[in-house]
Amino acid sequence: MADILIVEDDPIIRQTVDYAMRRAGFTTRSSGDGLEALQMAHAQRPDLILLDLMLPGLDGFEFAHEIRKTDRDVAIVMVTALGEERDTVRGLDAGADDYVTKPFSMSELLARVRANLRRVRERAVLEADESIESGDMVIEPSQLRVTVDGEPVRLRLKEFQLLLALAREPGKLMTRQRLSQEVWGYDHLASSRTIDVHIRRLRQAIEERSHYVYVHTVHGVGYRFEPQPIDKDLAAATAVNADGQAGA
Repeated sequence: MADILIVEDDPIIRQTVDYAMRRAGFTTRSSGDGLEALQMAHAQRPDLILLDLMLPGLDGFEFAHEIRKTDRDVAIVMVTALGEERDTVRGLDAGADDYVTKPFSMSELLARVRANLRRVRERAVLEADESIESGDMVIEPSQLRVTVDGEPVRLRLKEFQLLLALAREPGKLMTRQRLSQEVWGYDHLASSRTIDVHIRRLRQAIEERSHYVYVHTVHGVGYRFEPQPIDKDLAAATAVNADGQAGA
């Protein structure tokens, strides 16, 4: 059964979540301090981390950032009272995969945990897939590897899964709901910003070194994978001209 690290400074919430996770069959460890929890995560390599953001020692944003330096695959679910969109986006940018806002029901939290832990099954599915070549990009699901113009690109697992879900059906509109189902295992995410932030990181990782634009936004609906060549010299010249006009 999966191993879960609970990082929560409120002892009542920490004990309640710990009890619920154990009842559901998970192995748990817990800490109320960010620095201590980071050491535990490095030493024990949990399958999933339930992460509060407001922590002593090291806050949840810094915690997630540090974890992602050495572990791209562990699932990180933020559990936070910070409901502002900017806090959510900051947490996702730091490396979280998903989030739950306090107060929450235990059934909702367990659903989020189970959905994020489906990665083990998803990895087995990925390993059965054939490579996809498109534009100057090659996706190798069996290796969880992407190369662009012959160079490897580092992606987090959720970013890789998003790319694969889009690239499997080139030219087809993929709604946010469809991507939510395929990548996160939910009918609906708590906020479309979760997908949008992951898409932005995916684009930055791939398209800054590519001669193609791959992922296109269909405003208000979703995304489409459709490689279109770009003239980088023209784009650079346009940017220089724009800077010159701005400074005039």
